[in-house]
Amino acid sequence: MFFDSKPNIGVSSCLLGEAVRFNGGHSRARFVTDVLDKVFNWVPFCPEMEAGMGTPREAVRLVGDEESPRVIGSNTGRDWTVEVRSAAEHFLRLPAARTLHGFILKKKSPSCGMERVPLYKEDGNKKGTSMGVFAAALKKAYPLMPMEEEGRLNDPRLRENFAVRVYAFKAWRDLLSSGVSPARLVEFHARQKMLLIAHHPGQARKLGKLVALAGKEPLSPLVEQYGKGFMACLALSPRMKYHVQVLQRFLGFLKNHLSPSDRSELHDCVEQYRGHLVPLSVPLTLLKHHLRKNPHPWANQQTYLAPFPRQLPLRNYMEV
Repeated sequence: MFFDSKPNIGVSSCLLGEAVRFNGGHSRARFVTDVLDKVFNWVPFCPEMEAGMGTPREAVRLVGDEESPRVIGSNTGRDWTVEVRSAAEHFLRLPAARTLHGFILKKKSPSCGMERVPLYKEDGNKKGTSMGVFAAALKKAYPLMPMEEEGRLNDPRLRENFAVRVYAFKAWRDLLSSGVSPARLVEFHARQKMLLIAHHPGQARKLGKLVALAGKEPLSPLVEQYGKGFMACLALSPRMKYHVQVLQRFLGFLKNHLSPSDRSELHDCVEQYRGHLVPLSVPLTLLKHHLRKNPHPWANQQTYLAPFPRQLPLRNYMEV
């Protein structure tokens, strides 16, 4: 699969090694700077610096209501809520923000934390958890855009899912920017079909039925509904049994082109994956080898075969 340009990914500045933390340090995330840096264009941002807090500074925390918390200085009690929200609004007005295909946020940050950010009562006692003020504004502005915390990217499944969603969202945005017609929507869905099945066959069928209405129903609401369903389906973690279903479908495309020994080898490789003996990359590598030797016009165009650049060391983990 050919990737003609890198996705634009927003990132909390501290994760790139910028010294913008409250203590004057940073929170450099090695997977971000050493691996993802090869395939993503970064758009760094620190809402607390943009809010004028400076560094080093007193730590801040979320206080009050879970749905609309305030950003309060831990020592002085100064309320930074207006400034942080203004910083978020400033970022969302930037031209670069409108080109984003994903965002990686600092975990547990009162401004950037995506989930489980500690929330406190007015008396200083812990109340529960909430979402960082900037992260909440980002999610409200771009509800379909993939967002992830750097800590969760330590999980190989979440790493893979984030990469899949980023490149899928970029493909979807590219389609929207170039103009959607019923025929182009059908073509887009056809390329994504096996990938969608790997995430959830039921949701994939629903999207297929929706696409079948292209040319029969008003296009604009149909496209909007498809985009929401497309990204929602990919947000679901793929399951081994769905991957096996997809691999077996590809076997069906090849069965009349392979020798008995090659068919047996490929089938055994899929079964080894099902039996937790090899990672997904093993049957996929063999499958792509046979598809190169025996091209199938529909199968070879499937995004599932290469949903992200090969520089990303994903799909190599063992299922448990």
